Amino acid sequence: MADNQIWALGSILLVGILLIWYVFKYVGNKKYRSTQVLDARFIRSVLAQKVVFFQRLDATAQDRFVERVSYFLATTIISAEKGAQVTDKDRILVAAGATIPLFHFQDWSYENLDEVLIYPGTFNEKYDTDAPDRMVLGMVGEGVMNRKMILSLQSLRAGFGEQPTAGNTAIHEFVHLIDKADGDIDGVPNYLIPDELVRPWLQAMHKNMEAIRKDRSDIRDYAATNEGEFLAVISEYFFQKPKQLAIDHPELYQLLNEIYSKPAPATNLSGSNS
Repeated sequence: MADNQIWALGSILLVGILLIWYVFKYVGNKKYRSTQVLDARFIRSVLAQKVVFFQRLDATAQDRFVERVSYFLATTIISAEKGAQVTDKDRILVAAGATIPLFHFQDWSYENLDEVLIYPGTFNEKYDTDAPDRMVLGMVGEGVMNRKMILSLQSLRAGFGEQPTAGNTAIHEFVHLIDKADGDIDGVPNYLIPDELVRPWLQAMHKNMEAIRKDRSDIRDYAATNEGEFLAVISEYFFQKPKQLAIDHPELYQLLNEIYSKPAPATNLSGSNS
């Protein structure tokens, strides 16, 4: 075979290899195809209108929040499922729910999440949106749904509504995801809580869960389901209405303020946003 034929064959093979690599890395990669880059000014306007946590920040912190929301949107698939009509504003609200609990941490990333599925309304434990027992607003997936989260579009929007309440499903589920990063959703997020806070946190958590069960607390009943739900529910309260929580439950407020602002030494949530 002549040298020029060998060269031509080698070039064809090289182009073929490069083409396969491109298809595999980009065209075949669902995350690359499904995520999108939104204009930072548009992101900022939505946050300024809808997210009370963002409104409380100073200008420098708001810039950082916008950057982190942009990062989440660029690296996480957000999919409309079962007929949900999801807008870019909704996607920004999902990203805000992800950013809020970890905002005061320099190194952070949801390495245990690939995709957020948005259902139109409530669903049941089998992901059925038409079943009579559909009551679930959000869920961190297990088994075949591992590394996925499901959120009700209706509850997502309600959590960032014009009249903020203590409830926010997006924040709730992302707190579960943070809690799960150490292996168990048990109300003790090891990646966030310093060792010296574990015991006082457990004591305060169990004391308040008992008060809820005896109808001696204004914290909603669902928080007494188990330790994981207590952390998620009270974290919603902490981020949505911090002043009210500080007045009504100063011990819980102080502990949560420590947990969400002072990470455990030499740890982060399985990655970095740099």
